[in-house]
Amino acid sequence: MVKDTALPDGYFEFRSDCPSRVILDQIADKWSMMVLAVLHREPQRFNAIKRRLEGVTQRVLTHTLRKLERNGMISRTIIDGRVLGVEYALTPLGRSLHEPFAALFTWTTASMAEILQHQQSYDTRVQG
Repeated sequence: MVKDTALPDGYFEFRSDCPSRVILDQIADKWSMMVLAVLHREPQRFNAIKRRLEGVTQRVLTHTLRKLERNGMISRTIIDGRVLGVEYALTPLGRSLHEPFAALFTWTTASMAEILQHQQSYDTRVQG
């Protein structure tokens, strides 16, 4: 898609047909972020990822892995052997998300107490 130069700067990114919306939706998804974090240290098999991500269903994990693979963030390798297996690993593109995700995680944990106070204050105000 070609940027329409008649539009104000930055408008393209906010249009409903901008491809960045799909990518942002993908990488901002909690399960995608968690899968990328699990794969940061080393490649993992499906069941190892599932064990690390408490609460994820097999269907949701399968869907998440497929989206990440489609977008080039992870690779999928079939492992031959006595028991066939599938291993997932970060690609260089997926690895490039580590720094921004680490910053977001650091901000989240550092801000958690303040956020919880705001939530409690809001809930008290709205319910009271």
